[in-house]
Amino acid sequence: MEKMERTYTNDLQSGKKSLVKGWISSVRDLGGLKFLILRDREGLIQITIKKAESKKILELASSLVREDCISVTGMVKNSPQAPGGKEIIPESIELVSKAKTPLPIETSDKIITGLDKRFDFRFMDVRNPKVRAIFRVKDIALTKMREYFESNGFVEVHTPIIQAAGAEGGATMFPMVYYQKEAFLRQSPQLYKQMLMASSLDRIYEIGSVFRAEKFHTRRHVSEYLSVDMEMAWIESEEDVLRIAEGLVEYTLKGLKKDCKKELEVFGAKVNVPELPFKRLTYSDVLGILAKNGLKKEWGDDLDDPDEKLLGQIMEKKGHEWYFITKYPGKIKPFYIMMEGKASRGMDLDCRGLEIASGGQREHRYEELVKVMKQKGLDPHKFEFYLSAFQYGMPPHGGFGLGSERFVQQVLGIENIKEIILFPRTPERLVP
Repeated sequence: MEKMERTYTNDLQSGKKSLVKGWISSVRDLGGLKFLILRDREGLIQITIKKAESKKILELASSLVREDCISVTGMVKNSPQAPGGKEIIPESIELVSKAKTPLPIETSDKIITGLDKRFDFRFMDVRNPKVRAIFRVKDIALTKMREYFESNGFVEVHTPIIQAAGAEGGATMFPMVYYQKEAFLRQSPQLYKQMLMASSLDRIYEIGSVFRAEKFHTRRHVSEYLSVDMEMAWIESEEDVLRIAEGLVEYTLKGLKKDCKKELEVFGAKVNVPELPFKRLTYSDVLGILAKNGLKKEWGDDLDDPDEKLLGQIMEKKGHEWYFITKYPGKIKPFYIMMEGKASRGMDLDCRGLEIASGGQREHRYEELVKVMKQKGLDPHKFEFYLSAFQYGMPPHGGFGLGSERFVQQVLGIENIKEIILFPRTPERLVP
């Protein structure tokens, strides 16, 4: 007997015998009929059992409860009343795995389980179609970003997660023991990206985990997140970097709008593809806008959450969901950003008041780089592996790092960034 291949619920065709596998979303008893709603990765299908026809199937079905794992073979028929407009009349039902009762969390939106409890049972939480939609959007977003980079001559690379020194320095590094030596989980692939600019791999990107040991308790910070990084050499100015950043966002949003209609609908999210070029504001422009709206900042102050939120509201009213902030003060930017007097060639890319990406033109001149490192209290000797790349022919270069979860968070309008991560890491959460 030929083995039947499994069919996902979105590929079922009326009039065709099919095998479906998944979890029971709900059970309903209605007079002479019993209904099982089976849920798989792609959606729902109704299994309709006529009580007068199959005693064996009915007996098994009567023992089933929500979240039992089952396999069903039967004929697919059109049914306007059923979810998705189709149903299966079963020839056989197999109980693959039994679910304990009561369930630890809800897998529908009828009852909302607290976020911490959901994370404790994340494997079950993702069975909820709304939760699963988040990771479909994240998957497509990263796919589109890769497509954009590859079509623009970038090469994907993978740099070390275990590092001898941090790109940002300070107390936000996770130390670890590495063969009796001190090492750190990477804050960023920054140092290695720049070193590669001297390698002839002059356009590179990396999508990988980065770690920040910050004692935060906000809805936009986590200890581990997935960063989308790029670096490019032979640039004229930071404007070359801005063009890649805005092109990446535009291409990705177009892709999401086309390929994630169902998932966007679940969240009531409307994707507005912004026109190029994005609005550019200098840091000084931002201070002027904030001052006009009652928020006085001194030149050189960092922009805090309330400042960014207010700016986002003002820019959105002007028709700019996405915008750059450029020419930041050098003292609030990392040592590797090129300085321009008191200002720098650093930039941030914001969306509706949330920083999504940060970068700019880097300092490629060895003497200038060492000078700024010393000014910022860093010991150049600890960065010799990095600095050596600047002594043997380093072209002008720049790049950025983009937070993939923040990107998806803003697209879907989700309040807490932890929901965009399968197993989030925070100061309080290390398990599961």
